[in-house]
Amino acid sequence: MDLILKQDVQNLGFKDDIVSVKNGYGRNYLIPQGFASLATPSAKKVLAENLKQKAHKEQKLVDDATKIADSLKALEVKISAKAGGEKLFGSITNANIAEALAKSGHDIDKKFITSGIIKRTGKYVASVRLHRNVIVELAYEIIAEKA
Repeated sequence: MDLILKQDVQNLGFKDDIVSVKNGYGRNYLIPQGFASLATPSAKKVLAENLKQKAHKEQKLVDDATKIADSLKALEVKISAKAGGEKLFGSITNANIAEALAKSGHDIDKKFITSGIIKRTGKYVASVRLHRNVIVELAYEIIAEKA
């Protein structure tokens, strides 16, 4: 079953992509949730025309994302957490990284950050997706909170 995605779907594709999925997944999940619509020949023609019109707007978005990526690369992110030795009491997740970036002036949603769950102090690297073509590696450090 061919579908046109209406929004980004994790591990499937980005908005306005034409994807092939199994019939049940498309009919029972993607279409009812509003994530996709059927890729009929007329819908494909409309999509092609819309993509032509969005091409120059897309370039501006890529340029803006590249500027943000350059500023993120220069940023030193330190997250303090309660710890006993090197082991944390709790864990550091994407939400904590997004919160640290918000404090430094970069408002990035936690769903665009990929780092995993961290349970020890030290230096780590997270992947931040600013645009489908712009992904930046963000180095950050987890330090023990002063008592």
